[in-house]
Amino acid sequence: MNRIIRIATGTAGALALLGAPVPALAAGQESDTVTTCGWSGLQAGLSTKVCADVSGGDVVLYGQIGLAGPPSPGTPWPPAPQELLTRLSADLAGVGPLGAVAGRTEFRVSTVRVDGVSATVPCGSVVHASFSVEGSLRGPAPVTLDLPVAC
Repeated sequence: MNRIIRIATGTAGALALLGAPVPALAAGQESDTVTTCGWSGLQAGLSTKVCADVSGGDVVLYGQIGLAGPPSPGTPWPPAPQELLTRLSADLAGVGPLGAVAGRTEFRVSTVRVDGVSATVPCGSVVHASFSVEGSLRGPAPVTLDLPVAC
């Protein structure tokens, strides 16, 4: 194919994309869901954190498990799968528990999301969430999130 034809075809394609309608948010409208995560912690040799997706007064809480960093020199790759015990719990400050889940999760290399607690809470309330991971050789060291819910 001739260079000029390739350039003309590429330019026409780019112009077609630029002319396509793009969905936009109306003035004053924000994204429906806001994600907030607490500080990462080290548990069972992995990096963990607890996060919340908030849409109005609806809150979905989950934990994340990922690699803590690059492997040490000489470490076999990929690492052997790890069987982990996970616990996710949440409560509404001054009111009481929103829910809790415990289970087993297999971690390989990719980040794992542990779901399980969701609730509708009053605007202006504070949700406290805790996520812990336990391995065969290490006990839990929970990570937490204190989240004011502003609808």
